[in-house]
Amino acid sequence: MTTKPKMDSNVRDSIIADPEVLLEDQDIMRALVAANEQSMGGNIVDLRGIAMERLEARLDRLEDTHRSVIAAAYENLAGTNQVHRAILRMMDATKFETFLTDLSGDVADTLRVDKMRLVLETESQTDEPAVAQMGNVLGTVAPGFIDEYVNRGRSAPVRQVTLRQVQSEDATLYGDKASFIRSEACLKLDFGVGRLPGMLLMGAEDPHQFTPQQGTDLLTFFAGVFERAMRRWLS
Repeated sequence: MTTKPKMDSNVRDSIIADPEVLLEDQDIMRALVAANEQSMGGNIVDLRGIAMERLEARLDRLEDTHRSVIAAAYENLAGTNQVHRAILRMMDATKFETFLTDLSGDVADTLRVDKMRLVLETESQTDEPAVAQMGNVLGTVAPGFIDEYVNRGRSAPVRQVTLRQVQSEDATLYGDKASFIRSEACLKLDFGVGRLPGMLLMGAEDPHQFTPQQGTDLLTFFAGVFERAMRRWLS
């Protein structure tokens, strides 16, 4: 004795021809499991259904993690490209004045920072014409100022790269941009034996652009290249 199928023949033939399509569709499988539970009644515990729900939840978590990893990889690649382009632009300069001008212009734009400033420690605090002329990007401070500024008075060793949120009205370092800067990257620079250190400041109006939770590998690499370029100019 045969029964007439209730499903449309075309749909039925398609399922029989390729049943894996159903297995890959979570909504259809969920509906089939729910129908199966209803047919068994409410007094029977369906362990397979419980296991499937747990597997689906685990799959959803894995997919979320997968998307997060891919997004982080793209973001890291974009950051790497930014730093590489900034370094190439920095190396184009044939004069120190051009080097500094590019630093506050094209290099800062490439790195997407609102203010970039090179700070040099010096024994002499007299205003030299070269410093005054490039005051927008170049500044001098007394010996010991950089460690004090980066560590904010703490006695801990100074890291080469420090990322943090800031809020200051002091125009000593950022000039007229000081009241707008909400996060900064402080790159301490070593110019070699016998020379006082320097610091490259990157200031951003976005308070989340530089935070302590971020990685510093790319900026550490940038600081290393910048140190070597400065040694060439200082020699």
